Amino acid sequence: MATSGFHGAWWVWPLALALYGIFRAWYDNWRGPLRIAEIDAFMVRAEQSPGARHTDLQVLRRFMETDDGKEFVMCNLVRLFPHEVAHPVTGKIYSARNMVQMYFSGFVPTLIRAGGHPMMMMRQAGGYVDAWNTPPDPGWSIVGMVRYRSRRDMMVLATDQRFFDVHPLKIAAIAQTFSLPTQHVFGMAIRPRTGVALILVLVAALAHLASLLA
Repeated sequence: MATSGFHGAWWVWPLALALYGIFRAWYDNWRGPLRIAEIDAFMVRAEQSPGARHTDLQVLRRFMETDDGKEFVMCNLVRLFPHEVAHPVTGKIYSARNMVQMYFSGFVPTLIRAGGHPMMMMRQAGGYVDAWNTPPDPGWSIVGMVRYRSRRDMMVLATDQRFFDVHPLKIAAIAQTFSLPTQHVFGMAIRPRTGVALILVLVAALAHLASLLA
């Protein structure tokens, strides 16, 4: 019985490996750094975007020109309007927090399809504890970290019509913000590549064990 169970459960391991391969095919950038022709095309679209007046286009171009093909994390500091705001299309009144949630609900599905995802969202718990040669704390509301598969994927999203459609919600909700691209150096949290591998190994091992005990 046990020998039969062993032979009947071997398939869980190649299945787990195949699922991990599918995950990595979606999660990793396989197209390398941006090419000049792509950068030029993205710049034309960026200049036409609803957020162009809030973007330093020269900084954006340099960010694309120095593309290393690797993932990065956008760090966003956000100060929401303290008062209720009007929906830019319907005119209905919402809190700024609810408005920015509507923006994210429209943006995140497209982000995930492109291999990106929110990493964390944190609210401010106090003023600057340590600061020098920097402007006073304007009263940040949220610190958000968003992972992008590549700079190409970020630009595809930022110049997508679906992003154009929800961007007015962001403008309506946010009084002040800045975004800073960063790359991982060190961290104690388990990253998705490791986390997904561990989950698949655990599920495969439990399925294999269950077949042995059946």
